[in-house]
Amino acid sequence: MPSPSSPNARIAIYAGSFDPITHGHEDLIKRTAAFTDHLVVAVAVNVSKQPLFTIEERVQFIREITSDSLHVEVRAFSGLLVDLAKETGARITVRGLRAVSDFEYEFQMALMNRHLLPDLETIFMAPSLDTTYISSSMVREVARFGGNVSDLVHPLIARKLAERFAR
Repeated sequence: MPSPSSPNARIAIYAGSFDPITHGHEDLIKRTAAFTDHLVVAVAVNVSKQPLFTIEERVQFIREITSDSLHVEVRAFSGLLVDLAKETGARITVRGLRAVSDFEYEFQMALMNRHLLPDLETIFMAPSLDTTYISSSMVREVARFGGNVSDLVHPLIARKLAERFAR
């Protein structure tokens, strides 16, 4: 397997707000890591959202959850994805599509990224069947009202959600 600095390395970016990371995100990370030499999980600063967890917390959560994946790098980023791709040497960006309704936005984003950086390819991945219905916003809502999210997120995240909403 080529190193990330090799000119032949398959470097991918999986970007999102991950607020919080769910089993669906974990599934895509694991599956993407299987066909890349280096995966950058890019935790985005989204100025249009009010996050539940800080960017530092989200980065740390994902690092802990993916600690057994040697070629997964987790980092925060703001700005354009294409700038991060240039910085890391990534030629692939991975996007998950839970439903047809996700496609239109993701397709427009892929076309804009290709316009800005023609060598950046977008791969759309369908989630595994058992994670299709999971979204971070639904997890936050269930947790906010004391519902059980243990089958939707890693135990670390379930604990952190319970702590956050106990306040």
